[in-house]
Amino acid sequence: MATRKEGGSSSLVQKFAAASTSESSRRSYAQDMRHFKAWGGKVPATAQMVAEYIAAYGGHLKAATIEHRLIAIHREHQDQGHESPCKSPLVKQTMEGIRRSHGVAPRRVRALLKEDLVEILVSVARQKPLKAARDKAMLLLGWAAALRRSELVALTVDDVVRHAHGVELQIRKSKTDQRGAGQTVFVPMAKSKDRCPVLALQEWLLLAGITAGPIFRQVSRHDYLVGEKGLTPQAVAQVVQAAVRVAKGEEVAATVAAHSLRAGMVTEAAMAGMPVSEIMGVTRHTSAATLYVYIRPVEKRRVRSLL
Repeated sequence: MATRKEGGSSSLVQKFAAASTSESSRRSYAQDMRHFKAWGGKVPATAQMVAEYIAAYGGHLKAATIEHRLIAIHREHQDQGHESPCKSPLVKQTMEGIRRSHGVAPRRVRALLKEDLVEILVSVARQKPLKAARDKAMLLLGWAAALRRSELVALTVDDVVRHAHGVELQIRKSKTDQRGAGQTVFVPMAKSKDRCPVLALQEWLLLAGITAGPIFRQVSRHDYLVGEKGLTPQAVAQVVQAAVRVAKGEEVAATVAAHSLRAGMVTEAAMAGMPVSEIMGVTRHTSAATLYVYIRPVEKRRVRSLL
């Protein structure tokens, strides 16, 4: 039976309290707080100060971005034992005014369909061999398995189980599985060897000499592997945007992100008539309503004229 120890118990409390929030969320909140303090904010802050802060950016930032920064300010006050100014009627009314004045429609990134993917893979192939192999594997695997960017960079060699006709990926933690119960996705081999995610993954691991640890790692401008650490989630977006920029130009590149791979797979599957239940088996969505954000536009395009 465990006995109470001074000091040791409090450090464990801090450890598990920190684990209640994902690492990516903590980084995001810290970035929001740096923005708030750079503007002139401080902790503890008054309701007037916070209201003036969000009003200053009401016409420049998306409502969702401002709301995220309010959450960061709220959490920072709670963590330091202060009363949160974000609960005040003044801050709530200011935020509601921003929503009404500028709208709350979320930004929808462009979905990269199969034909888009094939086009950008041509531009990727023109890169130096190691970087080309890595980017090809990232793009194909991210698209075929509908992976979130955090899931893609978290993959390790041990998370890949090879089968005769594909690979099974172990997703140890995801947006809808914060407690790490684990999920699996099977990625079948493609009919075309040139765009097969399984073969692309094997080629990358062989060329890079990776036999353990993170699968996707940094490649230097001289085309050699840099260290043993995995890439950051932001690196996935950079790879996607760079590939699209070369293939389709700057204007199109500005409309895509890492999520374009996941959105593209869902959209392509819906266009092919794949049942929602099968799509959810790949995407691991817990709600069909969330999935329909991608499927409904496809269904609308199928509506036949009644005239």
